[in-house]
Amino acid sequence: MRFPTPLIPATLIKRYKRFLADCRLEDGREVTAHCANPGSMLGLAEPGMRIWLEPNDDPKKKLKYGWRLVEHASGDFTGVDTSVPNRALKAALEAGQIAALAAYSEVRAEVKYGQNSRIDFLLRGEGLPDAYVEVKSVTLSRQPGLAEFPDSVTARGAKHLRELGDMAEAGHRAVMLYLVQRTDCARFALAADIDPTYAAEFKAAAARGVERLVIGTKITPEGVEVGPPFAD
Repeated sequence: MRFPTPLIPATLIKRYKRFLADCRLEDGREVTAHCANPGSMLGLAEPGMRIWLEPNDDPKKKLKYGWRLVEHASGDFTGVDTSVPNRALKAALEAGQIAALAAYSEVRAEVKYGQNSRIDFLLRGEGLPDAYVEVKSVTLSRQPGLAEFPDSVTARGAKHLRELGDMAEAGHRAVMLYLVQRTDCARFALAADIDPTYAAEFKAAAARGVERLVIGTKITPEGVEVGPPFAD
């Protein structure tokens, strides 16, 4: 998935009200960018961080910049836009690039299911059980090389796990797919200390037949591509 508009570098001044970020462009101008991430962004929103913004000239949008990436001192990137994973994954699923799900020929996004919920992807293929795939964007890393989810308490995430368990018990495939939007991690764990309820719900869902799939990404200021799976 390529960014429609070339990104430009900036320095983060502060993030506030969850969805707003004041930034300083390289020419010294200060602008406010939209932050498409409702999470805590733990470790990713420190003043002075080098970030990448996507400009837009859409008259319908109040803010003319969107915050897309954090660039770390190591040169690695973290994608902070939570809408990116589904866009990147849709293309990868349709191209059969995710081996565990490559047998499915039909990919449908945002299909209603469960209790007033929508599954990120419903996959169908001849002779195969339907696959319900829920996607979570992973951006937290508190130890070198280790990605963690969630970065804050997520009651909605726990609800999704219960609904995936229902699908598994009904005879479908149910997949919890964690897309790691960091280029500096090769391992994954649940952050049970941040949200013990979510960790317990995941354990219960796995016992009911929910699969776990952790996928990496390749991130540059040009775009985000789905990478190889993490070793489980």
